[in-house]
Amino acid sequence: MALGLAYAGSVQAKPVDIWISSFQDQLYYENMVKLYKEKVDKNFEAKVQAFGFREMPEKLAVSIKTGINPPDVVQLDEVLFGAFLAGEVPFLDLGDRIKKAKLDKDIAKSRRSLFAYKGKTYGLPQSLSAMVLYYRTDLFKEIDIDPASLTTWEKLVSTGKKVVKDHGKAMIALDPTYFGILLRQRGSDLFGKDGSVYPDREAAIEVLGWMRKQMESGVGMVPERASIFDPLFFNSAVQFGEVLTVVGADWYGLDMLQQFTPDLKGKWGAMPLPAWKLPNGKLSRRTSTFAGQGLMINKGSKQPDAAWKFIEFVITNKESNARRFLDGNSFPAYTPAWKDERLLQPNEFFSNQKFGELLVKLSPEVPEVVGHPNRAKAIFLFQETFFNSLIYGELKPAEVVDKMKTMLEAAEPGF
Repeated sequence: MALGLAYAGSVQAKPVDIWISSFQDQLYYENMVKLYKEKVDKNFEAKVQAFGFREMPEKLAVSIKTGINPPDVVQLDEVLFGAFLAGEVPFLDLGDRIKKAKLDKDIAKSRRSLFAYKGKTYGLPQSLSAMVLYYRTDLFKEIDIDPASLTTWEKLVSTGKKVVKDHGKAMIALDPTYFGILLRQRGSDLFGKDGSVYPDREAAIEVLGWMRKQMESGVGMVPERASIFDPLFFNSAVQFGEVLTVVGADWYGLDMLQQFTPDLKGKWGAMPLPAWKLPNGKLSRRTSTFAGQGLMINKGSKQPDAAWKFIEFVITNKESNARRFLDGNSFPAYTPAWKDERLLQPNEFFSNQKFGELLVKLSPEVPEVVGHPNRAKAIFLFQETFFNSLIYGELKPAEVVDKMKTMLEAAEPGF
């Protein structure tokens, strides 16, 4: 890819406005601006602004509607991207640019359509977002559990029941996001490609039933604020060794586990997700996916070419991809970066496991995410309204699926 070009003679009208949906990412992007100026265009100027995960789409929607101070480059999580698909999409179609840069081939196959809708591609993913089962290596050793033996969810549950009985610990932390994660692992999703809600109703009911059973048996535990992303979870259940495993994407381990459990360095490991036994008798894939940031260009940008050149650089540059992994963010979706030995070395935090190597091995099994204007609504509706009712037995799994299906089918698309 010809990114060694120097645009030293270019004259930029004003700084490129870059809006980031993660405060942790601000320093990374400020460093990428410096690197871009050093490697590509010494006259390039950019202003990086960071917002919260849920704050970002609200501010972006207001800016798009009013036309006041609109950004050029937008970083948005795939979970929230769907909210902008109702009506006219406010991002540029990057399809031609992506093909010209050969990124239609160099991005991991399952991630190419992550920010696409109705034949147009609006963004490029930054992370592979492969799901693994993170486990406490110290507790597994203490209790004498071989992680290689947990090849199916059935085996994990069986082992978990012994852990509860003999040691009084939970085998796995439960979270609302597992609904979609486990559905995708089984080959389904929250929406069908035809726009239908819960296209495999039986699979949805089975996944919810499984989650509830783990809570009832004590094999599973729900964090105090019902979220594995809340700092309280790390400071309580994890810190006190009350739970042995948690399901998370590459970015969960690289970012959140390292950030919130630094004293547990060398006491974490990662393994493929246990497989489901499917109705046809076969075993499911050993990974899934959830969330992940992407970069796109606001349709109202006055500097789309400058914005694209910066995005292309961030996605393809060797050092850019390495720093995202090594500095504790995510594993890149850009496949040529996987040849960088720095991403494949033993990782001290994960008990000297070759974490990057595990992610590369799982990459062919990572499923696609089916986009929909109400994807964010479906995720937050379950999280905020139905998760506790399911877990604590107020509603049966079939009731949750049918109630949510009715509400989502009646909901206006978008925000």
